[in-house]
Parts: sequence; C-alpha cells; structure tokens
Amino acid sequence: MPSKKYKRVMLKISGEALGDESGHDINTDALNKIAKEMVRLNQEGIQLVVVNGAGNIWRYRDQKESGIERTTSDYMGMMATIMNSVALQSAVEKLGVHCRVATALDLPQIAEPYIRRRVMRHLEKDRIVICSGGTGNPYFTTDTAAALRAVELNCDVILKATNVDGIYTEDPHKNPSAKRYDQLSYDEAIEKNLQVMDQTAFSLCRDSQMKIVVFDMSKKDAILKAAKGEKIGTLVS
Repeated sequence: MPSKKYKRVMLKISGEALGDESGHDINTDALNKIAKEMVRLNQEGIQLVVVNGAGNIWRYRDQKESGIERTTSDYMGMMATIMNSVALQSAVEKLGVHCRVATALDLPQIAEPYIRRRVMRHLEKDRIVICSGGTGNPYFTTDTAAALRAVELNCDVILKATNVDGIYTEDPHKNPSAKRYDQLSYDEAIEKNLQVMDQTAFSLCRDSQMKIVVFDMSKKDAILKAAKGEKIGTLVS
C-alpha cells in the first residue's frame, strides 16, 4: 500500500450522510460506518479534522416555507450541526480514539469553544477534532466553514465526501451523459458554476491554494484512499 501523501486532512461530510436512506434524522449504522473510517485514518497516523453539515436535521434552503426568519433559521442549522457532531464524537470514542468537538457557538455543557491553538494541540496529540457550528455566523454554509477551518489549521487538503464519484459537467443523476472531470482548476470550477461547493468556499480555497478532492464516500476505503493521495474522484487545485 502506498505511503500516505497528506499529514493533516479536512474531511467535509454532509448531514445527509449521517441520516437514514432518505437523508433524515441520525442513523446509527451510518454514524458507526463513518466513525470507523475516521478511526482508520487516525490509526494510519493521518491527523483528521472534520466538518459536518446538518441537512438531515435542519437547513434553511429546505425550510424556506417555514416562515422562520433567515438568520434564526441559520442559527438553528448551526445548532443542528453540533447535534450531529456530538453523535459522531460518541461513535468515534466507542472505538477507543480520543475525539473533541470544537464549536463556533458557545455551548460549554457539550463542547469546547473553537480556539485555533487548542485545536492544533489536539491534532498534535493525535486526537480527531470535529469543528462544529459552522463559522458561527449566518449566511455561510458548512462548505465555507470547512474551507475556513482547513486554511486556519494548516490542512493539506479538503476531502469533500459526496454520493457522486467526482465533479461532473452536470448532475449525473439527472443526465447520464454528463462527463466527469479528473482534475479542475479553481477558476474553472468557479466559472463553470459547478455546484459541488459554494462559490465562497471555492474562492477561499483558490486564494489559499487549498486542494480539494471530491469523491464518492460510499465506495470501499474511499476516505482512506483520498487521504493517502491515491487517484480517486476529482482534484481541484
């Protein structure tokens, strides 16, 4: 097996990945599967930071008809990411690996505050860190939070885990003739409006030269292969 390419990686997973078949609630089987893959990276000596979404519980774009004001709805989504994060933390620690949740919102009863130097120290001690609560501000997605934390924490790459094996010209679920890119530049991804990550996240990665690998997390050993720099999915650089 090839030696690992990356020392410290940012794993971005959606809230739906933690849900049931319809992408809702928190599914124990999905939770445990992802936790096992996170632990494998840790055992390989790869430092791991995770940002998870909350689409399985609450997300503004899915709840526009609720009548709840946008800023309030976004804060609800941030709190929902923390629910997912502490569930994931529990699943990881059941496997015997130390894991910390560092949140942008102040919830000291269940998670520690996000303080960059403290998180860096956790990583140096080989603990997995889940950065939760988005950026702590409304109007920013968890993609942007992942890009921001990856840059702040000196990660080598963002591993964007999806249900598609890379970036396509169009949604391959809707158009089977869509073509997959093996590699893209940041500018191409932005200009073509390839909506795998939002434009703010892409722009931040471009400005910071942060690599992004978009891949299908359902494939066997996909997260580990991506973290080891094996050819998988689409590379944006």
